[in-house]
Amino acid sequence: MAKKKKRPSAVGYQEQVQGQGRPQGRPAAGTAQRMQQEQAYEQPRKKKKVRHFYDYSLLFCIIFLTAFGLVMIYSASAYTAQLEYKGNAAYFMMRQAKIAAGGFVLMIIISKMDYHFFGKFALPAYGMSYILMIAVSLVGKEVNGKRRWLGVGPLSFQPTEFVKIALIVMLAALITELGSNINKWKNMGFIMLLTIPIAGIVAGNNLSSGIIIFGIAFVMLFVACKVKWPFFTAGALGLGVLAGAGPIGLALNKIGLLQDYQFRRIEAWLNPESDPTDKGFQVLQGLYAIGTGGLTGQGLGESIQKLGFLPEAQNDMIFSIICEELGLFGAISVILIFLFMIYRFMLIAGNAPDLFGALLVVGVMGHIAIQVILNIAVVTNTIPNTGITLPFISYGGTSVLFLMMEMGMVLSVSNQIRLEK
Repeated sequence: MAKKKKRPSAVGYQEQVQGQGRPQGRPAAGTAQRMQQEQAYEQPRKKKKVRHFYDYSLLFCIIFLTAFGLVMIYSASAYTAQLEYKGNAAYFMMRQAKIAAGGFVLMIIISKMDYHFFGKFALPAYGMSYILMIAVSLVGKEVNGKRRWLGVGPLSFQPTEFVKIALIVMLAALITELGSNINKWKNMGFIMLLTIPIAGIVAGNNLSSGIIIFGIAFVMLFVACKVKWPFFTAGALGLGVLAGAGPIGLALNKIGLLQDYQFRRIEAWLNPESDPTDKGFQVLQGLYAIGTGGLTGQGLGESIQKLGFLPEAQNDMIFSIICEELGLFGAISVILIFLFMIYRFMLIAGNAPDLFGALLVVGVMGHIAIQVILNIAVVTNTIPNTGITLPFISYGGTSVLFLMMEMGMVLSVSNQIRLEK
């Protein structure tokens, strides 16, 4: 009996028909596509290159303030420089420009370094601060009756500027080491115990710098600690001391804690008209300059008060020359630029890779903010004259050099911020 042929099933018949038109050994189009996808998936993925942030907005702000400062130094000092330096009207400006250029190069170098490197020198730098301040008290150069400069030959610098940057690095490293334990009272007291002695030594020679050094520690602790009420209480006490500055200053002067020239500044602040030719002379001349400027100013280079009437026109009182020549508009513009700089500091600190970097930026921010506030407050006679410069704008080689170094540290922190992980 003949065997019946088995009929292929519908599925098998369909596969047989589909396979007849394809050369043997060649995969179907869908299969080849799947194989390519699998091979692509199995290949190791290329790592994305990590891009780091660099705050060019802050860099532009630094360049603008420094260049503007050079213009205003020339405007404020040209008359004095012609009289004192054989007709060289640009003496102060050129000297400041050379130091600023060197500081700018140093800032760029520091900004490309890892900021953790500075933490290794925190304690040695803090110890060096005491050595320098003791040295300036013993063998420092005396200028205008004050020993504030250490010099070797024609070179000199103010150790107080070194103390500021050393304290910022030391406190940032110490608070980072303490971590959350910084909120304990004993650790907060320990930080203040480290700050008060060096601030007191500095204040004995330069009251304004002593206030700034104490203020830097105050701001850094305020940011690091969760407990805020002690800081608000201390701020209220500070306002109380300012309100009673007259009687308090008199008492401190009698017991020898406040020097005579410092107490005279308090008297000139309270009543500058009582002695307009001596104690109140600088204050009144500065206020005349501000009042003369009006809304739009007398014009760049057209100041009258800088022609021998206003002492230290290119230094502590340069903001009054800005008001006289550029008016209220120019003064507010300068303040807004400083506010923008502080905003950039806050942005960098908020995005810093670690606590140490954030505290470095906070310390520098506190330094700049306090110094700007003090200078403008002095010029407008809101507080007693403390002899403090306006950052980046006032004449002062040591100041601009160490400010550039601080800016280099801030830019170094910004350069470690990752844009992509």
